[in-house]
Amino acid sequence: MTETPDPWLMIIGIGEDGPDGLSHAARQAMEAATFVAGSPRHLSLLPPLRAEHLSWPVPFDDGIAALLARRGRPTVMLASGDPFWFGAGASITRHLLPGEWTAYPAPSTFALAAARLGWPLQEVECHGLHAAPLQRLRPSLVPGRRILILLRDGRAVADLAAYLTDSGFGPSTLHVLEALGGPRERIRTVPANGIDFTDIAHPVTVGLGIAGEGRTLPRASGLADDWFDHDGQLTKRPARALTLSALAPRPGETLWDIGTGSGSIAIEWLLSHPATQALAFEADPARAARARGNASALGADRLTVIEGEAPDILRDRTRPDALFIGGGLSEALLETLYALPGGPTRLVANAVTLESEALLARWHGRKGGDLLRIELAQAVPLGSRHGWRAAYPLVQWSVIL
Repeated sequence: MTETPDPWLMIIGIGEDGPDGLSHAARQAMEAATFVAGSPRHLSLLPPLRAEHLSWPVPFDDGIAALLARRGRPTVMLASGDPFWFGAGASITRHLLPGEWTAYPAPSTFALAAARLGWPLQEVECHGLHAAPLQRLRPSLVPGRRILILLRDGRAVADLAAYLTDSGFGPSTLHVLEALGGPRERIRTVPANGIDFTDIAHPVTVGLGIAGEGRTLPRASGLADDWFDHDGQLTKRPARALTLSALAPRPGETLWDIGTGSGSIAIEWLLSHPATQALAFEADPARAARARGNASALGADRLTVIEGEAPDILRDRTRPDALFIGGGLSEALLETLYALPGGPTRLVANAVTLESEALLARWHGRKGGDLLRIELAQAVPLGSRHGWRAAYPLVQWSVIL
């Protein structure tokens, strides 16, 4: 039986109202501490401290070792609002054993913003974009929807307004909420395409009401092909929808997209849920760059693109939850994937050439799984009328490794 350690670290959420907003228990923890760590802004909210204190450095990870060196002694770490909602709490506790800390959350900035705007928080998307690109919002830009966004500073508010305007959502309403909960609190409302002030105080949150005629990104698998920049190497929309269905993404899972081309399969995998991950392998540097660009533009910047030839680049790796082979299908590649440790892994491979079809037929005979032949035709002008133009048949093999 493992003995639970005594808590030595008190993670205290603090708002712009400083010590006045702390609970009785949080105040007692502060008084008992011999060491207090926090950002300069957090420390400035407190009266003079008797305890030794550390102004947390930038980048954040540089302060972790100094905090852990206090192990066993009563220590306070200050964080904004709720430390475990886009806060510093989880960044610290992953280095600790269960029972080493106690947390005292304060109202989150999201809760304060929703209260000021009268928005039901359960119906509002919440994003922390201090260090993340604004393109993360792309799947959420739907007229009529509401979003709360934590931003790093006032300049980021201007960047957000420009991004919305460039994307066709200039009429969207920005509620700029500054220093919520404290004496400096201020709220101003302006359309994204009409923002005309720059004196925005930190910390800043934006309540965003989406409006405009911008293009909306569908949530179903099988995005229109023109969402992706490509050079022709693209799994077309109907086949992509069938491929994603066979890959069956689930929260927390990782995909390898081998021969990613434009990155469309990996990107749609990532768009299926924010907790998914994907690695894309591509031998052509231009295509690898194109996949990165597509991922960034569509809010799937979690995509990791690795340049190199398969199967060599896959050796010494552990198989993920799902594999897709869109390019470079070969006997050696399949043998390599089967030999890798890991599993169970869902493998989906697409083929359009006779040689690749024959390869998949042989492996289907050896390993089982499902073999699907997909034949599609599209109506096109034929003189003054229309006729069917058939695409190359696609053979898809899906199997559990």
